[in-house]
Amino acid sequence: MFPAFLKLSGRRAVLVGGGRVAAGKLEGLIGEGAEVTVVAPEIVPEIEQRPGLTIRRRAFEPSDLDDAWWVVAAAPPDVNREVLAAAEARRIFVNAVDDPQHATAYAGGVVRREGVTIAISTNGRAPALAGLLREALDAWLPRDLASWMMAADEARRSWKEERVPMERRRPLLLETLNRLYETKSQIPNPKSQAPTG
Repeated sequence: MFPAFLKLSGRRAVLVGGGRVAAGKLEGLIGEGAEVTVVAPEIVPEIEQRPGLTIRRRAFEPSDLDDAWWVVAAAPPDVNREVLAAAEARRIFVNAVDDPQHATAYAGGVVRREGVTIAISTNGRAPALAGLLREALDAWLPRDLASWMMAADEARRSWKEERVPMERRRPLLLETLNRLYETKSQIPNPKSQAPTG
């Protein structure tokens, strides 16, 4: 598997399926700014009531994928098979939910915090394991990740101006992050400064 993150903002994504599983995939697509078209004969209210969607209440047709950048198939396996064939003909990747046989892309367990995104994949074999690993990573990440990101942004700007080679940047970033904690440890604790007697 080749890991990648997709910019879907302003790009057409097709969601084939109108049930609760499809509804669960909709939030991520909308959150990334994709222009979503939903295709299914029956559509649950939580999809139908979302503003800004294009809804085609009917069976899937191959032409539904024309001009699409990304496809999520959340339908029965026989429909997912049709979606895969139509997507292959158009060179579009398909994420078939819990149906790896009819997928060319797998959505992993994802942790998003303060501009950092971590995705975990089991190549479609064990989505529940990916979910458990996602929860573990979320608990492990530092709570002050926002300050890490700000420090990394400032350092990167400076390194680009100074033309610091890429191979030098990682050790320099580690030094920068360590300084964040050195500064915090030098701040006096008000409780320890309280007068005695």
